[in-house]
Amino acid sequence: MKKNRLDARMIAIMGLLIALMVTLSRLVSIETPFVKISVTFIPQMIMGILFGPFWSGIGGVLADLVGMALFSKTAFFIGFTLNAFIEGAIYGFFFYRKEITWKNSLLATLSVTLIINLLLTPLWLAMMYHVPLFSWIVWAPRLLKTVVWIPIQTIAMYYVGRSIPYKKILRSMTLYAK
Repeated sequence: MKKNRLDARMIAIMGLLIALMVTLSRLVSIETPFVKISVTFIPQMIMGILFGPFWSGIGGVLADLVGMALFSKTAFFIGFTLNAFIEGAIYGFFFYRKEITWKNSLLATLSVTLIINLLLTPLWLAMMYHVPLFSWIVWAPRLLKTVVWIPIQTIAMYYVGRSIPYKKILRSMTLYAK
């Protein structure tokens, strides 16, 4: 398989994962103006395992744009699209062609939590809703979610990642691309 080149089969797999991300993010999530609980990280992690940082980031952007076009709940804000790219890139960085370990699962979860959930998202929310960046309205629910969600997400990523026959899928994608 040539690097950074997608064939029809890989595009179809990515399309299914994007559709799953849109469904989980927009229709099967708990959402308030300042915090969102969703299991979108699972298809995004699978995308990271199969496609690497760049294409996982692109898949995250496409999922965000399709979700906004079909199921918009608020006004479009480019910062969240940037978040989607960075999150996909993080999962690709930690899982692409690597063993799924507790360490990788925890480090990926912590990276997404620190960069996206605790740094960028509060900044975007403060800009969108014109609330002070260090307001308890922004931070109280976010910190509570973080404390509860880190172990849940780490455990889910480890077990889901270990249950996917990703080596076989990557091997078949490599053979198919030749």
